[in-house]
Amino acid sequence: MWTQLAQDVINGKELSDHEALAILTVNDDELLPLLHGAFQIRKHYYGKKVKLNMIMNAKSGYCPEDCGYCSQSSKSTAPIEKYPFITKEEILEGAKRAFENKIGTFCIVASGRGPTRKDVKVVSEAVSEIKEKYGLKVCACLGLLKEEQAEQLKLAGVDRYNHNVNTSQRHHDYITTTHTYDDRINTIEIVKKHGISPCSGAIIGMKETKEDVVHIARALRALDADSIPINFLNAIDGTKLEGTKELNPRYSLKVLALFRYMNPTKEIRVAGGREVNLGTLQPLALYPANSIFVGDYLTTAGQEENIDYRMLEDLGFEIELAEKQEELSRA
Repeated sequence: MWTQLAQDVINGKELSDHEALAILTVNDDELLPLLHGAFQIRKHYYGKKVKLNMIMNAKSGYCPEDCGYCSQSSKSTAPIEKYPFITKEEILEGAKRAFENKIGTFCIVASGRGPTRKDVKVVSEAVSEIKEKYGLKVCACLGLLKEEQAEQLKLAGVDRYNHNVNTSQRHHDYITTTHTYDDRINTIEIVKKHGISPCSGAIIGMKETKEDVVHIARALRALDADSIPINFLNAIDGTKLEGTKELNPRYSLKVLALFRYMNPTKEIRVAGGREVNLGTLQPLALYPANSIFVGDYLTTAGQEENIDYRMLEDLGFEIELAEKQEELSRA
């Protein structure tokens, strides 16, 4: 069944809501056949290559938004490190570490509703040097964006802009009230308009329904997001969602499979919370997904990098390197 559905998807089929829900509700005994089908799709478009991403937290805390999952929000009482926007030199040092660790995409992330003129200037100047020195793909994640800011980032060489929809339109107001679902969609459309690759994904496990998860996957297909990070809620004490524990490793794998079947040609990235929610089943996530974050996240720790590299080696997968990294590996 799943192998045939995978072939149908490769041939251009779009899943119905019934088929999508069937993936999320499939009996655990069918999990491996489901993942095999997802891998056929992943292999068709990406082979056995894995894209590595690393986050640089360029500004921590001081955020006026009230997102219920976030330790940096105005409503959170979580004890986190807070600091203003870092310098260009600090960003460049992060890019150097990324290059040396075979990271293909370097992600510059900052808390807040949106960037100031100064923030965009610092990022733009840093990105210009990163492209020249290291040739890395650069993703910026700075909040709600204006037209002129998107234009400036594009001119500087920003390849990708991340702004997650996070949840379904129906469930959005439960998660945050200081901006709308449409605000998020608007930022994605702005970056697309200015020729920046759109990156948008979800946080799973925030008391949404399975129907909500299907709606997210379909919305991201409609948005034509090139990269889709799938986060699994790591509920932080002091946030609205503290104590929430709705996920298990098997359901998390079904979610990843759904996003692969629904968005077959796109980069599906296992993102925040994978260590907590996938546990010992983490390697299986790379059968539907073709991308992971390496290292720490914004205010939570990832697992040791050597474990990730060992996992990829054990799977027989190949790290997709930037051109300059390829040159160095051949030298």
